Amino acid sequence: MNILLVNHRDPFHPQAGGAEVVLLEVGKRIARKHNVTWLAESVPSRVSEEIYENIRIKRRGNKYTLHLYSLFEAKNYGVVIDNVAHAVPFSSWLVNEITVAVVHHVHQDVLMYELDPFLATIIKALEKGIKYYRFIVAVSNTTKRDLVTRLKVDESKIHVIYNGVDHEKYRPSEKSVKPMILWIGRMKKYKNPIDAFRIYKRLKKKPELVIAGTGDLSNEVAMFASKYGARYLGKVSEIEKINLYQKAWLVLSTSFIEGWGMTVVEANACGTPVVAYATGSMPEIIKDGVNGYLVPYKDYDYAARIIDSILEEDTIKELSRRSLIESMKYDWDKTAEEFLKVIEGVVNEK
Repeated sequence: MNILLVNHRDPFHPQAGGAEVVLLEVGKRIARKHNVTWLAESVPSRVSEEIYENIRIKRRGNKYTLHLYSLFEAKNYGVVIDNVAHAVPFSSWLVNEITVAVVHHVHQDVLMYELDPFLATIIKALEKGIKYYRFIVAVSNTTKRDLVTRLKVDESKIHVIYNGVDHEKYRPSEKSVKPMILWIGRMKKYKNPIDAFRIYKRLKKKPELVIAGTGDLSNEVAMFASKYGARYLGKVSEIEKINLYQKAWLVLSTSFIEGWGMTVVEANACGTPVVAYATGSMPEIIKDGVNGYLVPYKDYDYAARIIDSILEEDTIKELSRRSLIESMKYDWDKTAEEFLKVIEGVVNEK
């Protein structure tokens, strides 16, 4: 079977993130059984085509024209998987009826954070085109709910497949001697990185605060880090990220919405609990007192009280043990198997 993955970025794109990790982990496992091609926008430092993890990567156009290239490419494959990671769907169903949309989260509210009102209104309208796909994979029940309630998608079209984690890479190690809190992610408004400092200044205990990631708010984050004596690392490598997860006593997540809390599962797999706002998919992944704690959105005082209460060696040791156990629910092999079932079901339905 010839399968096409359509996504704005490939694993080597300088802005590659969580959506690309998902596609790579699933794609390379599917490539053990089928021919897989990944269509993405051009990257100046990379060739137009190469093989990586048994996946043929084809680079064409830019973030705008890729939508046109994808329509020419999609009709040549048995199955197309449109990875809708940036709100505007590729709509490969127009040229290939065996097209599956993968939706990480619904952007309707996020767009108002990140774009001017005029452009946000246009993209919000375009995102509603997801309802025209015959087959949809949502990465969480939260995303499924939002697809149904916000975009009016027929619920019967949606399959929920949780993302996995690589337990060979993400595993526990020694914690830092001094308590350490880690915030890691893309510096976007909807992820609220500045909230980490607002919570930190309310702590009675003063652990080390480490911030990692880059994006639109990098300069502002660096300024706050200097003010509060935090360590701002900018972009970190995969090895550095894992090391930070392992050393951290807890990870702090302040996002307005996450279709799937990848940092939660990765941190948990490293034996690290997560304190997060009770928004998006977080209540679906975090169990209070098991693998972390949920706090009301932007309730800095409550978040600080929770963190103060758990920054004890014995408490963290028990939360660490439970976090690791909870993370065992998630595995990329299982995720890929579920994707293959959907793909085979779609083909058979034809």
